Amino acid sequence: MIVYPAVFRKSFVSLSTSVFRMASSTARPQEQFSMAFVTAPNAEEAKKIAGGLVSGKLAACVNIIPGITSVYEWEGKIETDPEVLMMIKTRTSRIPELTEFVRKNHPYDVCEVITTSIEGGNQPYLDWLAKTVPEKM
Repeated sequence: MIVYPAVFRKSFVSLSTSVFRMASSTARPQEQFSMAFVTAPNAEEAKKIAGGLVSGKLAACVNIIPGITSVYEWEGKIETDPEVLMMIKTRTSRIPELTEFVRKNHPYDVCEVITTSIEGGNQPYLDWLAKTVPEKM
């Protein structure tokens, strides 16, 4: 075990505390674009939701991915169901409206709407996304 002089230990603690404060006080800027993931019971329901999102300018593109199996607990029982997954590309500022649209048009009592930021990508695609989905005013 290495024992460092008290002066070094004190400086190190002070430095690491300062670094921690800087890291926790600097908020990461919010990304301009996000992806939302929504499951649906079948492709027909997903297409209805996707069509409404795109025509309502809440999403630029919705990929409908078939053939997933969801395992989850519902009302005290473990359930296993076939589903489709929608991968929805949108502006981060439109996530609340997108979520509300899905909640109003989804057949599930509790629908899945989870999001993550898009940190980068093909710039022409991101430019198209920006033109297609207007910024929330």
